[in-house]
Amino acid sequence: MFAVLKTGGKQYKVAPNDVLRVEKLAGEAGDTIEFDEILMVGGDELKIGSPRVEGALVRAEVIEQTRGEKVISFKKRRRKHSSQRRRGHRQYLTVVRITDILPGGAKAAAAARAEEPATAEA
Repeated sequence: MFAVLKTGGKQYKVAPNDVLRVEKLAGEAGDTIEFDEILMVGGDELKIGSPRVEGALVRAEVIEQTRGEKVISFKKRRRKHSSQRRRGHRQYLTVVRITDILPGGAKAAAAARAEEPATAEA
């Protein structure tokens, strides 16, 4: 099963246990984050949203908060101006691991978990 989710203005194709580096999200290491902007869910049957798949949900666990590689912005004007500007930038990132892809949403997953213990007891 896979899903295409949107976060930080970018789209990511994810599957369970994938590790992603996304734009900074609120949360500490070990917290659970839910992505609700799901554009497509694939698996046994393909669901394509217009623009989003209603009720679909992707859960992820925050591994760490980090920063990306340094990107250098260099400007140079030539000839008579003889000026140079050099600026560096490091983007704040969040590293997450995808735990669940729920095409029916959290309600369907909670209902399925509620039914499992009842059948185990009987």
